[in-house]
Amino acid sequence: MTVIIAILIFGFLIFIHELGHYLTARLFKVGINEFALGMGPKILTKTSKKTGIAYSLRLLPIGGFVSMVGEDEDSNDENALNNKPVWQRMIIVAAGAFMNVLVGVLVVLIIVCSTKNLATNIVAEFNENSVLQDYGLMVDDQIIKIGKQSVYTGRDMVEAVMFEGAGPVDVTVKRDGKKVVLEDVEFPKISQGKMTFGRIDFKVYGERRSFSNIIKHTVFYSKSTVNMIWKSLLYLVTGKVGVEQMSGPIGVTSAIGDAAKSGLTNLLDLTAMLALNLGIFNMLPFPALDGGRFVFMLYELIFRKPVKREVEGYIHFAGLCLLMLLMLIVGFNDVKNLFK
Repeated sequence: MTVIIAILIFGFLIFIHELGHYLTARLFKVGINEFALGMGPKILTKTSKKTGIAYSLRLLPIGGFVSMVGEDEDSNDENALNNKPVWQRMIIVAAGAFMNVLVGVLVVLIIVCSTKNLATNIVAEFNENSVLQDYGLMVDDQIIKIGKQSVYTGRDMVEAVMFEGAGPVDVTVKRDGKKVVLEDVEFPKISQGKMTFGRIDFKVYGERRSFSNIIKHTVFYSKSTVNMIWKSLLYLVTGKVGVEQMSGPIGVTSAIGDAAKSGLTNLLDLTAMLALNLGIFNMLPFPALDGGRFVFMLYELIFRKPVKREVEGYIHFAGLCLLMLLMLIVGFNDVKNLFK
């Protein structure tokens, strides 16, 4: 059942991503050869008599693609991708990531709408042996800033404490209408691998759903999730976390199984995280990713001439090789972690 749920979630997110490319390509009248879900040999395929587009389901559920005329080689067809204005090509290449982000936000909206009491940033009570009281934090304080990061809801407060609270940090609260700064606050810590994170040791008030609250919590829930993704990527690039702490499809499938067992809300939360992560990752300016292709188009837009097709092809191929190597390393780590 875990594998089935994982395949459905991955398949849905891949479908949405490729649908973004497909719809914008059709909008700009770009010729399309095939819309495929999965990679490798075809399992099912149907060709539209009206458009000539082949719609395929392929064996390996690890990706998908929209094959467009003039995508990988120059074509004289007026509807070829290479003959479209660069701004249209930029929209097409970014549309997949945009659709993933949109789906992530919509899933967050579903979570918020199904939550009766939405967590605020106002202290309700302290846990037993709470250390935050020692720094002057009081019941009914509204926490508005952790370090330099402003917070507006319970969700983004937890995210801010998680990263900013790993060391001594100033906490700004609103108390009786006035701002009070609590200096060098030491939050309780939790360790995960080489990383140390801060955590809260108090409870916050909840607030009832209203139209304005739903919008506010959806925005800041999505924002805090994006912040966690960006900070995780930054820690990876700077070496604060190693490749061994990354998860690939196997590790994510295991996480999906755990989330499914703990309830629908946790499963939706993980789905939102995956959707936003897929959108952000695909737009990183790395060769072979949509973001890498976007950078080459941006160069063309600025300098009014494209990079030579052969040069771009070699760069994307090198990027693809590095990505495949990374996938192998992450996959090996996932398998190794299964037997721990």
